[in-house]
Amino acid sequence: MAYFPDDMPGVEPNMDDAGFWDNCRRRELRFQACDACGMLRHPPSPICPHCHGTGVKWVQAPDEAEVYTYTVVHHASHPAVQSRLPYVVAVLEFPGLPGVRLVTNVTDIPPDRVQVGMQVGLWWDELKEGPPIPRFRPKESAAS
Repeated sequence: MAYFPDDMPGVEPNMDDAGFWDNCRRRELRFQACDACGMLRHPPSPICPHCHGTGVKWVQAPDEAEVYTYTVVHHASHPAVQSRLPYVVAVLEFPGLPGVRLVTNVTDIPPDRVQVGMQVGLWWDELKEGPPIPRFRPKESAAS
């Protein structure tokens, strides 16, 4: 079941992030790494900011993460999300993937119970259009 309503616009991948979204279509959360130096990066980019290499590999992310920071959204930025207010937008960090952070939603918990450092688990949100979106919920409910 989708977190946001059916009229929520889907993602429109561009040439830099198409690989990320292709992986999401396969329900694989992967982050870009430089093929030359191994530096991880997200969002994806065509050139490594560390060594300026252009080769890319995709590294599998774990199905769990930690809330690095978050905000609670109280004002709809698009009419499609009005019915879901308030909702949480969080920045997550992943064990074993230094420097990688993902902006997404933490769901299935009242916004006032989300905490920095909270462990969350991956679930895939099916929108009417576009690739599945990686979202996260508290670890104890992530398997459901």
